[in-house]
Amino acid sequence: MDATLLPTRLHDADRYQRHADLCKVLVDPKRLMLLDALRDGESSVSELAQRLGVTLANASQHLGVMRHAGLVAHRRAGTTVYYAIAEPAILEACDIVDRIVRGRATGLDRATG
Repeated sequence: MDATLLPTRLHDADRYQRHADLCKVLVDPKRLMLLDALRDGESSVSELAQRLGVTLANASQHLGVMRHAGLVAHRRAGTTVYYAIAEPAILEACDIVDRIVRGRATGLDRATG
């Protein structure tokens, strides 16, 4: 990395704050499960709630947090609200973290096995 860029990057507090704010959205396992469920495409809130085994209100609350963060988009059709991934790159980020988690679990299995 170019050493002349380092001070600029380290002092960009706003960028780090935005990064932290986005990561905060992903701290709840149900939100990660919702993102994973939306990989298959658009789904209604009731379909998502059923798939996750949560209440409609709980699914709606989590989807609202992710919508506010710009990770999912929604549309209405009558009384039904549908959600879809709005920021596909977040799935790539989740996949990277998942590989790390799985790698650590495999390492733990070897260490205790």
